[in-house]
Amino acid sequence: MFNPAEFPTPTLISVNGVELEVFETGQENAGNPIVLCHGWPEHAFSWRYQMPALAAAGYHVIVPNQRGYGNSSRPANATDYSIDHLSGDLIALLDHYGYEDATFAGHDWGANVVWGLTLLHQNRVKKIINLALPYQARTEKPWIAFMEDFLGSDNYFVHFNRQPGVADAVLDGNTSQFLHNIFRKNVPPSPPEPGMMMINLARAEVPQGEPLMSDNELAVFVSAFEETGFTSSINWYRNLDRNWQILANVDPIIQKPALMIYGDRDVIPKSENLSDFVPKVDVISLDCGHWIQQEMPDETTRAMLQWLEHHSAE
Repeated sequence: MFNPAEFPTPTLISVNGVELEVFETGQENAGNPIVLCHGWPEHAFSWRYQMPALAAAGYHVIVPNQRGYGNSSRPANATDYSIDHLSGDLIALLDHYGYEDATFAGHDWGANVVWGLTLLHQNRVKKIINLALPYQARTEKPWIAFMEDFLGSDNYFVHFNRQPGVADAVLDGNTSQFLHNIFRKNVPPSPPEPGMMMINLARAEVPQGEPLMSDNELAVFVSAFEETGFTSSINWYRNLDRNWQILANVDPIIQKPALMIYGDRDVIPKSENLSDFVPKVDVISLDCGHWIQQEMPDETTRAMLQWLEHHSAE
């Protein structure tokens, strides 16, 4: 388990019209940046196990709480969380440090941002390491309508968009219980319950599986979301159709070297055509669920470092 007191002290950095709370290590390795992007409902702290090892391997490790999270800015308008804003924050962060490009790693929503960032700013991305969420090819109809057709109105992506504010209030009212229930490992497979998954998790009195982390670690997430509420982070979901429009005329093929790390027991399905869109991708699967770099930190870190070493000349 990780002692939260050992996590780096953050700096607030003004970029792209917002302030980002940024955690760093390996500053002595200036010139060799790697930017780690967290998912939902997470925090920069979710990369706590990888940061020291990447710094020891010679990287300047930059880990922002992205807009809407932690002590970073939380713009009031939902439209301020679209992929052009989220990727713009990361580009402005590179500019702040004077970096032409960087390796980017993302987990869950962070992976989605890294894919989108690369589509919009291919020349600023050196290499990609993404966890849990493979590249999402643009569908014929906007993503929320597409998901509603296939997954129904109770799917949480759809619900967040069609019933704004409803889930936010339930999660805000049950912050500790929700995070305690969602951050689990070795969850036994079971058929989906009726209703909306995130609301069900927030209300469940008995969690499934085993705790992912210690109470001290979990407290970092709980205190962050008790401070911010959930709306600003859920607003990322409320831009999926806007992102669909933004990416309409962008070349969908990513030509950068990429590593995709799956959890074999993740509920997110693996991509069947990933190499069609990311031709230089390598794929690794670990025997874990969704919270890959926290559930199997040593194996994740080793996979990242070995891949980075193998591609060091690129």
